[in-house]
Amino acid sequence: MLTSFALSGLTPFAGDDAPGRMKIHRFRSSWSQEGRLVTETLEQLHLEPSWMRIDLQAERFGQVGSLPVRGFFPTAVIEDQAAGVFWGAQLAWLGSWQMEILRRGDAVALVGGLADLELGHWQKILGPGETFESPTAFLTCGTQGLDSLCENLIQAQRIEAPVSVPLEQDLPLVFNEFCFSWGKPTEPSVLDISNRLKDSPVRYVVIDAGWSIKNPDYGVQDSDGDWEIHPERFPQGFSGLNAAIRANGQIPGIWFEFEVVSEGAKAYLETGHLLKRHGRVLNVGARRFWDFRDPWVVDYLSDKVIDFLRREGFGYLKVDYNDSIGLGCDSPDGLGEGLRQHLEGVYCFFQKIRRELPDLVIENCASGGHRLEPLMVGVTSMSSFSDAHECPEIPWIGANLQRLIPPEKSQIWSVLRANQTPEQFHYTLSSGFLGRLCLSGEVATLTSAQWDVAMQALRLYRKVWPIIQNGNSRRFGKEVQQSQHLQGYQAIRRISGGGGEALVIWHTFGAPALLSPVIPLPPGPWEIAGQFNKNVNVRLESSSLRLDAVPPFRGGVLHLTRN
Repeated sequence: MLTSFALSGLTPFAGDDAPGRMKIHRFRSSWSQEGRLVTETLEQLHLEPSWMRIDLQAERFGQVGSLPVRGFFPTAVIEDQAAGVFWGAQLAWLGSWQMEILRRGDAVALVGGLADLELGHWQKILGPGETFESPTAFLTCGTQGLDSLCENLIQAQRIEAPVSVPLEQDLPLVFNEFCFSWGKPTEPSVLDISNRLKDSPVRYVVIDAGWSIKNPDYGVQDSDGDWEIHPERFPQGFSGLNAAIRANGQIPGIWFEFEVVSEGAKAYLETGHLLKRHGRVLNVGARRFWDFRDPWVVDYLSDKVIDFLRREGFGYLKVDYNDSIGLGCDSPDGLGEGLRQHLEGVYCFFQKIRRELPDLVIENCASGGHRLEPLMVGVTSMSSFSDAHECPEIPWIGANLQRLIPPEKSQIWSVLRANQTPEQFHYTLSSGFLGRLCLSGEVATLTSAQWDVAMQALRLYRKVWPIIQNGNSRRFGKEVQQSQHLQGYQAIRRISGGGGEALVIWHTFGAPALLSPVIPLPPGPWEIAGQFNKNVNVRLESSSLRLDAVPPFRGGVLHLTRN
């Protein structure tokens, strides 16, 4: 075991075992339900000292494999309710990790680092003169509440990995065609979308999965790993299409899942360059995994990915990843160290892409949000927040992630359909203001009235992006208990860094029939400078904002300014 940090001696504000006053805040995650806050007392975790105070108790949690945010986020906070003090920690690692809450006697400790031998099969033998560095951890403490403490950790992420791509300085809007073609993009469909977006604020137009050739012997199975352009869907390649997209004022983007090879690809048989476990090629479903410790693999993917992007004129890369390697792969030091070395190679390949294509915008995606840890968030321009494409819980997930990753890097789906009402447009598009708004769906066939509603949102986003990039968020409304049966309301109030502006993103959920959300405001006077969804009555009071009699499943955005 090698920990990255240890916070011990908690709590120093109590002379005894602080009964009933110590809470643990953690963030659970599963597919399309990322970032659920779970709060428990030490007693609920059975971390009470025994009568002799001599036994060591531990609550260990973490993740094993190559999807580090599947189960828990690598973030934990301990709160002393009586003293009003919070201690927090966050690990930056894309592989197996663990944290432990330890108790011996009165003192509590929070420690974390790589998953140990017992959990992650990890061990490392160092020879004379060799060194080994554990993953980075961010630590913080504060007295202003959980949201404030999480902002400290997010700010540490910004300092560690500042924005480096010039295109990303003002948070451009994204269109991804996946929720239109569902894996069957074509040159005409992409061009139609680009033409519709020509006079809009959207800057990136991204072609998602399905652009590469499929092996007919395997039906619908993509031949990921060969990365050959589909001759029927894109018979002219991409250079001409990308030139047309750029002529419309947009930056073309494309999807890859370059860490894996799929059954049916020629690369599937390159067994000498694929990960193995106990001497056998490691299979997960129909996928195998390139071994990123192998220089041949780096050279192969440099041609298939980096040279391809440069040659075809792409300015945006979406990198997906949809299966976990599991416990690990073969290495002289064991499976856990093999996994660590491989993932270190993956991270180095992302760094290579950034070095060779410094103006390229890179999106981090792993079944949506399964790689939302600081290392991968930091090496990329933005991250897919979830695979929640068209569901009511999108604003709930988006709000969860404001506590865990920088909002300016959290890409949120806003899928538009030709059969949707203006109210549905309001709900969907408002969710995008919780991070990076990513349009998808049937924009090419929307009516002029529908497109006008969408443009209202996009124009307001271009006005308020500095608040999204540099602000402090607070959530109002009860924490969601059932994500599939949302109740009540949610409002995120984000105050700008200078304090002179505010952004309020609100959503109502299920029963009762009408709701009247109240959102506290710092001392004013405040004025409404912009509003998306003017179909609700908004009242600015001395220290709050009130929405009157709002029906369920409505959404909107308010931009406020004050002298």
